[in-house]
Amino acid sequence: MTRLSTAVRGLVTTLATLLAVTAVPTAAQAKPEPKAPKDFVALRSVDPTIVQEMRYFTPHNFVGERIDGYRQPLCILTRPAAEALHRAQKRLLRQSYTLKVYDCYRPQRAVDHFVRWAEDLDDEAMKDEFYPNVDKTRLFADGYIAEKSGHSRGSTMDLTIVRLPVKPTRPYVPGEPLVPCFAAQAERFPDNSVDMGTGFDCFDTLSHTLDPRIQGEQRTNRLLLKSTLEALGFVNLAEEWWHYTFKPEPYPDTYFDFPVSRKSLTRH
Repeated sequence: MTRLSTAVRGLVTTLATLLAVTAVPTAAQAKPEPKAPKDFVALRSVDPTIVQEMRYFTPHNFVGERIDGYRQPLCILTRPAAEALHRAQKRLLRQSYTLKVYDCYRPQRAVDHFVRWAEDLDDEAMKDEFYPNVDKTRLFADGYIAEKSGHSRGSTMDLTIVRLPVKPTRPYVPGEPLVPCFAAQAERFPDNSVDMGTGFDCFDTLSHTLDPRIQGEQRTNRLLLKSTLEALGFVNLAEEWWHYTFKPEPYPDTYFDFPVSRKSLTRH
């Protein structure tokens, strides 16, 4: 064998080895998505009567696009939280109301999406609706955005009350004119919720549950939601009338990152 052919064979062998080495990690890196622990459930399996309008699956939110990790418009919660919500629903149904959830379990990747958006000071596409009076540089300092969320622990949800019979809510059309979330109910984006004084995810002090400027029917509606849920073990976040956490939390210190999808709940 000539020196040249030996060199060629050596080169071919080296290339084949390189190809094999680079091919193996590709297959090895395709690891499966994380799964939910067995005591996480789809809310619909516990109470199919609760209305679900999962905002982060849609572009109608303060970011203006579907949020990372929301594969399906699905409310997922720990079973204790879901069962407590079912008990609250039974009380409200007797008064001709239903609960409606906007968000439930939220994966860490979604929270990371919020953080990236908040750090991009040039992206203010949804400002006129969701944070008209807040400078975007203040979102972290004022507590509207954080690097961790209780939603990722599985027992926190954002919700409201809807009067029966439920009227349909028209879909948001990307690019449509935006109205401040604290405008009068007849002016802001239509929501079949009772009037809570602001829309969901309104970055404004008017969203504080007991803000003294919220009076009359709006205050009555907030207090109905608050009293119903607190009687069943939920705790309200004082800065957000829609935000409640069931206590005691099964996972008080764990922030999950499985996607919001039915597949995350399957065991095989």
